[in-house]
Amino acid sequence: MAEHPASAHNAKGLIMTKEWFITGASRGLGKAIALAALAAGHKVVATGRNKTAVRDALGAPYGLLPVTLNVTHPGDAEAAVGEAVERFGRIDVLVNNAGYGLVGALEETTDEEFAAQFATNVFGVVAVSRAVLPVMRAQRAGHIFNISSAAGVAGFAGASAYSASKFAVEGLSEALAQEVAPLGIKLTIVEPGYFRTEFLTAASVNFARKVIDDYDATVGVARRGAADMNGKQGGDPDKLAQALLSLAAAPTPPLRFSAGEDSVGLLEHTLAAKAQELAQWRSLSVSLAHDR
Repeated sequence: MAEHPASAHNAKGLIMTKEWFITGASRGLGKAIALAALAAGHKVVATGRNKTAVRDALGAPYGLLPVTLNVTHPGDAEAAVGEAVERFGRIDVLVNNAGYGLVGALEETTDEEFAAQFATNVFGVVAVSRAVLPVMRAQRAGHIFNISSAAGVAGFAGASAYSASKFAVEGLSEALAQEVAPLGIKLTIVEPGYFRTEFLTAASVNFARKVIDDYDATVGVARRGAADMNGKQGGDPDKLAQALLSLAAAPTPPLRFSAGEDSVGLLEHTLAAKAQELAQWRSLSVSLAHDR
């Protein structure tokens, strides 16, 4: 049975508190977002591959529903959404956060490693979004946050699979935003830079098992850099969580949100470089039409 469904609206029918559905909520950004939403008085369905780990991470505050959800397991998303609606009656905010990084050159990465990266980072987003969208369509309201990465803005040596997965999330999200906008559903792509979470720890980041010495000057630097950067990232996950609360409350949230000074700088550099390259080759680009 839904838990106090009427409490989500004031006398004028405006949503005051919201029901959040967050994947990958047992640690990192997902945990920070869940705790911030709960502290602000929202209801939170916090999901992870192990419900006990989610509960251990977040405690037992009022409004929390820990749910087991492995985004790569068929049927898990639908079951988790069913639990959420049964408990809270609706889903106002979806945060597709579950994901991990894979470091390795393309030539070093096996088919299995590449496929596993996409299974979580891309097809996990697809599965959970498909499960939640019928709820939001029926409400004619909702807000989806797809957690991408600065690596979805620009590719990096050693991040072939990871960048490919995040670029896929970006394209998927841009198209989905147009599909659902007439239905009252908003979508924001979040592009974090380096945030001080467990993302770069051995328990989170994966490394291609094969190592080719010829890539040491590029991919080798990325491998060593991941260990060196761990614990020294400049971004504060609690501040990012508060930023998402602000975006969720905004009447017209952005399609794309660069999270962190490093992410902003990267986007500015990438846009400038693309504009310069476009200008340099524009004449050849536009010369390809049939002669009249």
